[in-house]
Formats: sequence, C-alpha cells, structure tokens
Amino acid sequence: MGVRKGYKQTEVGVIPEDWDLRPLGEVVTFLDGKRRPVKDADRAKMRGSIPYYGASGIVDYVNDYLFNEDLILLGEDGENILSRNCRLAFRISGKAWVNNHAHVLKPKPDISIGFLTDFLESLNYERYNSGTAQPKLNKQTCFGIPVVLPPTKAEQTAIATALSDADALIQSLERLIAKKRNIKQGAMQELLKPKEGWEREPLREVSFMKGRIGWQGLKQTEFTMNADDPFLITGMNFKDGAIRWDEVYHVSFERYQIAKEIQLKQNDVLMTKDGTIGKLLFVDKIPYPGKATLNSHLIVFRPIQNSYDPKFLYYQLSSKSFNEHIELSKSGTTFFGLSQEAVGNYPAFLPQLNEQTRIATILSDMDAEIEALRIKLAKYKQIKQGMMQELLTGRIRLV
Repeated sequence: MGVRKGYKQTEVGVIPEDWDLRPLGEVVTFLDGKRRPVKDADRAKMRGSIPYYGASGIVDYVNDYLFNEDLILLGEDGENILSRNCRLAFRISGKAWVNNHAHVLKPKPDISIGFLTDFLESLNYERYNSGTAQPKLNKQTCFGIPVVLPPTKAEQTAIATALSDADALIQSLERLIAKKRNIKQGAMQELLKPKEGWEREPLREVSFMKGRIGWQGLKQTEFTMNADDPFLITGMNFKDGAIRWDEVYHVSFERYQIAKEIQLKQNDVLMTKDGTIGKLLFVDKIPYPGKATLNSHLIVFRPIQNSYDPKFLYYQLSSKSFNEHIELSKSGTTFFGLSQEAVGNYPAFLPQLNEQTRIATILSDMDAEIEALRIKLAKYKQIKQGMMQELLTGRIRLV
C-alpha cells in the first residue's frame, strides 16, 4: 500500500511532506560540559532549595546552581533507559544543578522546548543503548537521534500545548487519588482503633489459617498450558486488589485435588508469607469457581463459626498494627519468611459482627471510589499515549 497524498516515507516512518527530519545534534546545544556531580557528603554541607537533578529527576536540593534557563534533561544511564518506569526526557526551568547522569539539552531558537521534550520522551531507546552491565546513552549516539519536526514553531507549540493539557489532567487525577488514599488511611486508623467492648483474640482462635505444605519445588514441567485445567494462584498473580487470571499458571486436576481445604473460595483473605511478606488480597469474585488452588507461599484465612466479617479481617491485616507484628515476627536475612504460628499469635481486635460489617462497608466504599479513579487514570494515560502517537508523527495536524 502506497503512502497517502501529502505524506512521505522516511527512515522513521511516514510523516507529512512539509515536516523535516533532523538529527538531535542540529536542533539542540548539548551543555553536558557544565554538569558537575557532587558526592553525598559534600551535598550535605550545601543543603538548600535549588533542585539537584540526576537521570530520572530531582535527587536532592542544594544552595547553588549551574543552570538558570529552560532546558531538557535526557537520562544518560540507568535501567530506566529500557524499563521506562518514569520519564527519561523531562523539562526543567529556573535555577538548577545537574549531575553527570543526565544530558543537558538547550533547544535552538526555532524549536519548541515542549514539543521536543514530548518527542524525546516518546522514543524507544533500546536501539541507542550502548551499555552492557548498565544501560547508557552516550553523547555521540544522542547527536544522531532523528527528530521529526513540524515546519513552524507555532505548530510545534500547538502540539506541545495539547499534550501538556493532557498531562495536567492526568496529574490532577493522580493528586486526587493520592488525597483519597490518605483520607482512607486516616479513616482506617480511626475505625480500626480498639474501642471499649471490643474483644481481643489470638488470630488462631477465630480464624482458619492454612497454607500448602510442599510445592515450593514444583517444577516448570508440572505446569500445564491447558486453560481448562485448574489455576495455581501465587502472590505474583494479584495486583490492585484483584487476581490477574491471564497470568496464572495451570496445574493438573490431580494436583488440584491435593489439600482441598485451600481450594479458593469467595470471601477468602489471602496473604503472602515469604519473600514479599504481608501482601494481601480479598477474594471478592471468582470467575472460575471450583477451579483454583493456592501455592506454598500463601496463607488463606476463613472465619471459624462466623467469628468475623472476612472483609473486616482483610482491613485489620492491612493495618499498621499487623504490619508491626509482621516486622517483629518475620525470620530470615536476605529472604524473609513468616510462620503460620507467628501469624496466629496476632491479637485480633473484634467488635460485634454488625459493627465489623459497618466498618468494612465504609472502607470498601472508599476503596471502590479509589479503584474507579484508578481505572479512569489508566484510561486517560492510554488516551495521552494515543495522542502522542498521532500528533508527534503528523497523522493528526494542529494547524
């Protein structure tokens, strides 16, 4: 299929005919020679309010500066070049100190700094990586990175403004989520604080607790690829309050039938007991009933004779007091573990069942609100990603 009218084929793909393709070394001035790293001990003697930048953002604050203008920083080394867990290209303004882990770029007068920052952030840097033990973007390689440019600074600025508006929306939502989480944390501390009339029982007295014995050495060959086989749930499979069923391994029905008491049920509370200790999940829904079991790294909690509301226990195990109990009870040096006996010794605080349900409902409603905002945030980020793909390649023009 040919290139549509008004566009041309280039080494980086199809772009508008009136757009240019220039190496990064022609559109910016590298100011790397002005960078200066400062050791931790020396920075401690020069504490101040001026940002001290590294490869991924602000590292510290100092009382002096090397730069005082609008610039772009591009991470020079570190795992973030490949993993992209945070921004690699970011804009700075005003007084700043930059160490030797970020390239310092000053755009030429005809280049929009906002557009170029977003363009550099949109790139995949795997092909430019020259590091072996640690990823690295050397200066010479960066000089040759091809930059796609609209013909006028006005069009570049229009694209940057649209993407900046999307960023502002995302950041406002991130702040709202952080605020809601802080409010929920405060509510948890108040609602779960022991009050007069609350009973205090060792967890083993009120809860069934069970973890699979063995299976730590389950071989990869014992997993099956048959989606009809039962699931083997691990702590790696749950995130953001839910099981990621598409990432779960399967085991044979023979394996599944062993230790029937830890086959997954609705309203189970799960907790990791080694490695990353204390990671929790409340099993609200099971899309595959009667088809999931647990591996050896998990403990399942179920109430004995209706002794507690499972969701209430989930929140209590999420509390500061239980986390402190874990820290005091865990064993190991590099790989930590928590025995079932130690978990059972935790003094659970239990009000009347109706009060437990009331507290669990309040906190659950707050969680639902936060989750709805988190889903909305993920959607906005997808939209922003789509905007970048369309606007930074000229498939959509803002003229």
